[in-house]
Amino acid sequence: MTTPPILLDPAIGAALDAGAPVVALESTIITHGMPWPDNLAMLERVESAVRDHGATPATIAVMDGTIRIGLSAAEARALAKTDGALKLSRADLAFACAQGLTGGTTVAATMMAAHGAGIAVFATGGIGGVHQGAETDFDISADLDELARTPVTVVSAGAKAILDIPKTLEALETRGVPVIAVGQDEMPAFWSRGCGLDAPLRLDDADAIARFLAIRAQLTDYRHGGVLVANPVPTEAEIPHAEMAGFITQAQAEAAERGIKGKHVTPWLLARIVEITGSRSLATNIALVENNARLGAEIAVALTGR
Repeated sequence: MTTPPILLDPAIGAALDAGAPVVALESTIITHGMPWPDNLAMLERVESAVRDHGATPATIAVMDGTIRIGLSAAEARALAKTDGALKLSRADLAFACAQGLTGGTTVAATMMAAHGAGIAVFATGGIGGVHQGAETDFDISADLDELARTPVTVVSAGAKAILDIPKTLEALETRGVPVIAVGQDEMPAFWSRGCGLDAPLRLDDADAIARFLAIRAQLTDYRHGGVLVANPVPTEAEIPHAEMAGFITQAQAEAAERGIKGKHVTPWLLARIVEITGSRSLATNIALVENNARLGAEIAVALTGR
């Protein structure tokens, strides 16, 4: 048997051995979501937010074929400056390891690695989902099936607003994934606090979420996948949904004109929207990821207490 190429940072290993709260963080937001040096600054702020709220951050990435659970400062800097890093999901995570490659892990790949390491809570920006036009091109993120199969709680600002959010919610419902909006009845939409859609479920704080997760875990006759916690971006940082809709439509039209498809669509759209909004969307993106890290830490702490 070949040993999986996984390297657990000593601080992460010590926290897990002690039963202390740990929060996983993904790395495609570093490799594909933001430009240098904003990506490294964002990671440092997000990891600090996790620590400030009582948990240990575990940023997950693949570097030279090794799945790293937790990055040193030098490793984080090197990853943030890497050109040509892969965008890794379930389908190609093992391939990157076998070939000694470097890449950022998507929601799906991060969930896989986090679960394998024994980390139950993962904070990110937004999940992937059903893309606009998926009824003809079948462009649906592997994140949805990963949420259905892997028992990790994902704290995000909802699905990325460039997606078809109604279809994404339908797909999650079909897969039996609980979707919980935090403190409001409306579904968040990444850069915006709402999108005009009712959230499937609502809970108002980390303790209530931890209680729900604990009771769900006790239903031992059933195999559970993950849970999506939809945490709205802070009010002072949001870009209203009606305003964002125009920016998104423009970027999507440009992507179609250029023939951008598949896994290249999301990073291209996010980068183009940063340009269209004069970096407003970047500032909002940083704020929502930091906010999700805070809530993720609070949930991890509350779970540990239970």
